[in-house]
Amino acid sequence: MKHIQSVKNPQVKEWKKRLSKKERDKTGTFLVEGFHLVEEAFKADAILDLIISEEIDLPGWDYRDIPVTMVTKEIIEQLTDTETPQGIVAVCKQMENKSVVQSGKTFIALDKVQDPGNLGTIIRTADAAGIDAVIIGEGTVDIYNPKVVRSAQGSHFHLPIVKQNISDFIAILKEKSIPVFGTALENGKDYREVERKQQGFCLIMGNEGNGVSKEVLEKTDGNLYIPIYGKSESLNVAVAAGILLYHFN
Repeated sequence: MKHIQSVKNPQVKEWKKRLSKKERDKTGTFLVEGFHLVEEAFKADAILDLIISEEIDLPGWDYRDIPVTMVTKEIIEQLTDTETPQGIVAVCKQMENKSVVQSGKTFIALDKVQDPGNLGTIIRTADAAGIDAVIIGEGTVDIYNPKVVRSAQGSHFHLPIVKQNISDFIAILKEKSIPVFGTALENGKDYREVERKQQGFCLIMGNEGNGVSKEVLEKTDGNLYIPIYGKSESLNVAVAAGILLYHFN
């Protein structure tokens, strides 16, 4: 077991680079923090390095094959962006499973969803609803953004999250006769009027301000809306995704 005490240590600098999307993409790795998320990563065999503060006890896992480094509280703070870090961080490998694009039947695709909290909540909800995969279209926030990872609460390690052009993905689904539903307030149908589909489905959710792009909406089998009974103009995209996923699944 290694022990590092200086924030200027080259290894610390290397770990810290994972807070950058560019470095995450380059290395195929990302950081998770906190006992719950690190444990989920451990269960998924995704941990490459385990970093633990001197101030906490080692977790009682069988991590003999995982490099473990004890560090100071100051180093932990360099690697996290929460106000009160729990003292445990892991470097994890990204886990993209593109085969599910061909084998799965139930999907949610995201078109330029930009808020990290929304994306993480949608991933977590898709996991809870038993969806086969989350499809990430261009313009959507990085799935390994620390705020996305925290909001998803470990669901990154439970279901495939695949980066894919949404128009190309729709073409794949049409070949498999899986219906695709966009979401739009205008020229849409009340979601309660659409029955659950035995052959599967794909639900497309869009940008918080602009919704699903016109180009994508024109390629769907139908577009849905959720009725608004109060004075709010719209529902939060993550809330809307939860309602629709549980309706169809």
